[in-house]
Amino acid sequence: MLDLTPPAIRPGGIDDVAIVLTLMDRATEWLVSIGRADQWGTEPHSTNPKRIAQIEGFARSGGLWIAEVGGTPVGALSVGDALPYVAPADEPELYVQLLISDRSSPVRGVGAALLAHARGLAVQQGVALLRLDCFAGGEGALVRYYERQGFTRGQAFSVAQPDRDWPGRILTFRL
Repeated sequence: MLDLTPPAIRPGGIDDVAIVLTLMDRATEWLVSIGRADQWGTEPHSTNPKRIAQIEGFARSGGLWIAEVGGTPVGALSVGDALPYVAPADEPELYVQLLISDRSSPVRGVGAALLAHARGLAVQQGVALLRLDCFAGGEGALVRYYERQGFTRGQAFSVAQPDRDWPGRILTFRL
């Protein structure tokens, strides 16, 4: 049964790194199960030193947020500066560095709630631009998700990987 209970969103910290990595590992398992290993690969994030360091950096930056329902983590958001592989914006912005929800949870709308939280944070910071990037493969399913959340499709880009290029897309939301 689907649960439409809105999640509580709390600040995250270094103690939440393992939670975020677990959410990412579950998402990777789900992506692999639907034939989308090209998005995040097949290996767990929780054993990848670069990914661990990245999530620790998000936690230390003050931009990490955890969504919970009944005390159980169901999603995470990190906001801050644009990631290194993304061209900088020509105006002040808040950048969604990570958005993840637990696909195994019966709770729905977690991603939308976290994006609404990000919009609120941008307003608090006095910026009119919220940006993010996402995987543009998989027939553009993730791009379409963000468009349904009110984002506008922007520049396509790719990130060189050892075995292929990872296709990405910038999306923007004007406040």
